Amino acid sequence: MKNSFKELKLEELLAKREDLKKKYFDLRFQMVVGHVENPVQKRNLRRQIARLETLILQAQRAAGGKA
Repeated sequence: MKNSFKELKLEELLAKREDLKKKYFDLRFQMVVGHVENPVQKRNLRRQIARLETLILQAQRAAGGKA
């Protein structure tokens, strides 16, 4: 799962980031309510979002450097 984002294009990375942010928001809400089966999932989602943010920034810098 860690390296599965590297082959995605910038638009796909942005869409995936929005999807994961929504999942993270929903998970946080469920944790407050108390209906979470796997509390480690919150950490994993947060780390996946950070990986995506890094790849998005790298892709934007690469596109900016070529233009």
